[in-house]
Amino acid sequence: MLIPGIVIAIVLVACAFDLRTRRIPNALTFGAAMSGLLFHWQHAGSDGAALAAGGWVTGLCLFLPFFILRGMGGGDVKLLAAIGAWLGPMATLWVAVYTGIAGGAIAVVVAGYQGYLRTAMRNVLGVFGYWALAGIRPVPGLTLESGKSPRLAYAIPILAGTVVTLWR
Repeated sequence: MLIPGIVIAIVLVACAFDLRTRRIPNALTFGAAMSGLLFHWQHAGSDGAALAAGGWVTGLCLFLPFFILRGMGGGDVKLLAAIGAWLGPMATLWVAVYTGIAGGAIAVVVAGYQGYLRTAMRNVLGVFGYWALAGIRPVPGLTLESGKSPRLAYAIPILAGTVVTLWR
């Protein structure tokens, strides 16, 4: 019960920062990742450290493409990687899957509430059309920096994905 409690605490702190500032501090994400690595090394030696490192790399690799396409912030990528350092690769994969589901559902609710749902659906179709013509790359006007869409503090879906993963 120790590791799930630590992971939930890390993600709750990230949620508080993300909601308040729309940023997740590097001190939190890198500190959490390093402490996960050290914890597993202390309790299971090099096998534990390898599991933690594998979870960190898994988290990084799963969300990094979204960051490269400018559809996700770097703090979200580093947060999933930090979670991975605590939970290992397989659980991190599940956190990412459940986070994606929660993020999509929350985004639809937020877009609907703010009267943006129709525009959001047009934008999604536009992204796929752009990718079909130009290849998979950031879409001008529809990135985090330039888009006019409502912002979602993605630490919230990451919390939901983490809770579901730990609960299942």
